Parts: sequence; structure tokens; C-alpha cells
Amino acid sequence: MKSTLTEYLRPARAEDVPALMALRTEAEEWLSSKGTDQWSDPETGAKAITKWRASIDEGRAWVVVDDSGEVLGTVSRGPVDRDFWTDEDHPESAFHLYKLIVARQAAGRHLGARLVDWASRLAAMEGRDWVRIDTWRTNEGLHSYYERLGFRHVRTESPSHRLSGWLAQRPTTALSLPDFPLTVGPPREGRSAPIPSQHTPAD
Repeated sequence: MKSTLTEYLRPARAEDVPALMALRTEAEEWLSSKGTDQWSDPETGAKAITKWRASIDEGRAWVVVDDSGEVLGTVSRGPVDRDFWTDEDHPESAFHLYKLIVARQAAGRHLGARLVDWASRLAAMEGRDWVRIDTWRTNEGLHSYYERLGFRHVRTESPSHRLSGWLAQRPTTALSLPDFPLTVGPPREGRSAPIPSQHTPAD
């Protein structure tokens, strides 16, 4: 029998904060096991909770959930980070993507690529040209991952008070999995997303 995937995207809610914190903690531990120092400054306690709540209250955080309601991933849209992007970059021309995290249990569902594609589609609808990211300067594995998704390195900024600064962007017209979009809201009955072929990029 052919299986179907039932995950979908929705705005994050205040009650999602514990699940978001758990995703972040899991990502910290996984990154450490891979030998990278990204997120080696754990976001814990009231400060981290306040930051998540602010993103949710401002409508900037989204989650991927399955049909049981379990949170499988998250992405946020951020304001322009002026440590990195200048007026010469025309920051209004881009969707600034932040906090892309996928649960390890959801590996193989291509959620990272599909979340970036969702951001690209939304940015295009808004008339923007780019999806932009900044990642930790030392995480070469993550740089390669985003390059496989079609991002191109713009430059690296190294402010003394920041560990991030590898800047990249992808045109909103570029999609990694155009035939495998995330549904926004629960899939309607009889309309489930197709399983991607084995040749699509894994994440």
C-alpha cells in the first residue's frame, strides 16, 4: 500500500513553546555530536522562552506538525539583522529566514528543503526577490547544505560580538522540491502530499 505524509504547516502558538524549546535542545546536542560549535551557547530559561513568545506574538514563527499535533519542525521570519545586511543589500527585497529546525525523528521527510521552498513562495507572493540566511561562520556542513538547496554565498561578516555571519541568498524563483510543497493547514481529505522520489535531496 502506498503511504502518504500528513504533516502540515501552521502558525506557532504560545502552547508550542515547550516543543520549540525541545527542538532547540535536540538540535544543540545533535550539532555537538557532529563536531560543530554552532548553538554551543544553549538557549535556556526565561530569556529563550521570552524570545520564542515574542516571535509567536508577532506572527513570525511557524511550525510543522503531523496529524497527531506533534511538532516536527519550525521556521521563523526575522527582521533585518543590521549586523550583517546593509542598505546597499536592499533588505526589503528579501525574506530573512531564521531558526530553521527539524526534529531528528522527521529526517528523510525533506522538511528543511520544503520549509525553505515555502518561504520562497511566500516571499515571491510579496514581490520579494530573495530568501536570505545567516549561519554560524564555522559550520561548513550547514553552508554546504544550503548551497545544495541553491543558496549562494554573498559574503562573510565577522563582528566581534557575533558567531554568525556567513551570509547567503537564493532567488525566490528557485525551488528544491516544487512538486512536494508543505500544506498550510491540515490537508483536505483525499489530498495528501505525494512521497518524493529517492532522487530528491535528503534532510
